[in-house]
Amino acid sequence: MLARAPVASVPDINVTGELIRVMLSLGAIVALIFAAAWLTRRLQSRQFGGGRRLRCIESMPVSTRERVLLIEADGKRLLVGVGAGGVRALHVYEGTVPVETTPAPAPLPPFAELLSRLGRKS
Repeated sequence: MLARAPVASVPDINVTGELIRVMLSLGAIVALIFAAAWLTRRLQSRQFGGGRRLRCIESMPVSTRERVLLIEADGKRLLVGVGAGGVRALHVYEGTVPVETTPAPAPLPPFAELLSRLGRKS
């Protein structure tokens, strides 16, 4: 007679539980990426007050290594070229700096009105 070797039993794997765990982990990672992007944008757009006399108004790349900057310093605006060779003042604007006014955003219509418009279109 031949003796059979004992077969190691394979543990039962809960596929549904593992799939849920992986999906929750993936969702958490995606949420962290979006949170980091939001925080980065929020910190970059922050305007520092309190006696700051120098700020960059606009920046435009001219080539891969050169760019032109419009800088406001002590109430004057300067057009500055920045490149591998250094920094050079291209133009100094005379006179006072115009006050920039941003238009107020249009108020959003109420949610019920949006739903009624959507219902009428169908």
